[in-house]
This record gives sequence, structure tokens and C-alpha cells, in this order.
Amino acid sequence: MFRRLLEMIRFSHTLFALPFALLAAVMAWAAEPPVAFRWLDLLGILACMALARSAAMALNRLADRRLDALNPRTQGRHLPSGSLGIGSVVLFTVACSLGFVGATLLFLPRNAIPLFASVPVLLFLFAYSFAKRFTWLAHFWLGAALMLAPLAAWVVVRGEIFAWPPVVLGVAVMLWVAGFDMIYACQDVGFDRHMRLGSVPARFGVTGALRAAAVCHLGMIGLLLLLPLVYNRFGGVYLSGVGVIAALLAYEHWLVRPDDLTRVNRAFFHVNAVVSIGLLAVGVVDLLL
Repeated sequence: MFRRLLEMIRFSHTLFALPFALLAAVMAWAAEPPVAFRWLDLLGILACMALARSAAMALNRLADRRLDALNPRTQGRHLPSGSLGIGSVVLFTVACSLGFVGATLLFLPRNAIPLFASVPVLLFLFAYSFAKRFTWLAHFWLGAALMLAPLAAWVVVRGEIFAWPPVVLGVAVMLWVAGFDMIYACQDVGFDRHMRLGSVPARFGVTGALRAAAVCHLGMIGLLLLLPLVYNRFGGVYLSGVGVIAALLAYEHWLVRPDDLTRVNRAFFHVNAVVSIGLLAVGVVDLLL
């Protein structure tokens, strides 16, 4: 059953946010004045990322189970198909939530901010599951949820509530996620309109959604290019990596056409995984060099 639970929350998709958290952590360790590396900080970041995302995704599946049962694309998911029961998913959600709060204890006594912020962060993540019921801007709510990854990692390492490097990186993540979520939502435009659910494709059509996604991804690239201005440790390797990411996003938008959504999954899963892991790789290499 545990394997089915991990399949339900698509645990492998933790890759979308985790590399940005790790990049922000490496940036924080390397920033001036330098902060000593602590294995407990790294372990805590990994645990908190995995547990928070797992709790949020499980609640999302619980909240959407009736909608998923009505949508032909999602009828085969674990809750609608009956391969997982509601009780087991509720227990999994509670366990991951408690585990997330407990993992913030790894940062004590040096840093108590993550512990105090843990419950508000969970509530914000949980609220996303209901956003599409009242706003077509839910894509940006999802983006803001993943934006918390680099912001939180910086707070963990340096204990600073605000700094420009994680903010610029975090807003870039928000635009990236909102953009690819708009592309993914194009598959359900008819269903969302029928059920009166909020999404950019349902409100503006597939063509409008793809254009909005392109604007978001242009904004992401702009912010990634701006990042070295507020974090001067990045240089040529990082900027070259941003160029490759821009090409990947252009390829993603080439894959998906208003009259051909058959390659959405390739654009969503494959390209975006390379974007997140690739940015982490070039950022770390640049800092090491």
C-alpha cells in the first residue's frame, strides 16, 4: 500500500521543487558572510521538502476525489478507482504533516523560525487544493507554494527572514510553475468549464493560456538573468545554464499547440525535470569554480 501512496502523490515529482531548495541552500552557505555547513540543515531541508509536498499532494487528492471521478482523464487515479481508501490517505496526510513539523526540530536550537512557520506553511499549501473552486489564478497559488522552497532553504541556513537572492529565485520559480501548470490545465479546459472550476484555459481558452504561460516563462528567464545582480557569486557558467533553460522552455512551448495537446505530458514531466535539475547543476558548478 505504501507504494500506491507514493504513486498517488507522484513522489518522483518532488524533483520539481527540491533542486531549487538545494540551490538556495548552497547559495546561502556560499554568501557573505559564509555560514558553516551543517549536515542536520541539509537533512532537515530534504525531510521538510519531501514531507510537506507529500502532505499537500495527499490532501489535494482527497479534496479532488469526487472531481477526479467525474473527469475521464483522472478516473483511474487511486481514490476514484478504489485502489486506495479514504482512511489510509487521511492517515498518510496526517503522518506527513506531523513529520514535517517534527523535521523542523532538526534546526533547533540554532534556528527556531522553521518550527514557528511550519503550521502556517502547511495551511498555505493545503489551501491550494481548494483555490480553483473560487479563482482562475490557482496556477499562481501553486507557483507560490513551490516558491516557498528556496525562501525556506535560505531561512534555514542563514536565519534571515528576507534577502533578495532567494526572493528573486523564488519569484522565478513561481512564474515557471504557474506557466507549466497552465499548459497542463489545457487538457481539462472542457471539464473545468462544465464544472465551473477556475483556470486560465477555462477563462481565456487554450490559445490564451499558452500565451500566458509563455509570458510567465519569459518572466522566469528575466529573473534568472537578474539573479547575478543581487547574488554576485554567479558568473559565466550560471548564465550559460540560463541560456540552455531558455532553449528548453522554448522547446516546451513548441511541443504544445492549441490544436495538438497530445505532447503535454512530455512537455510537463520531461522538460521541466531537466530545467530544475539543470539549474541546480550549473549553479553548484559555478559556485564551486
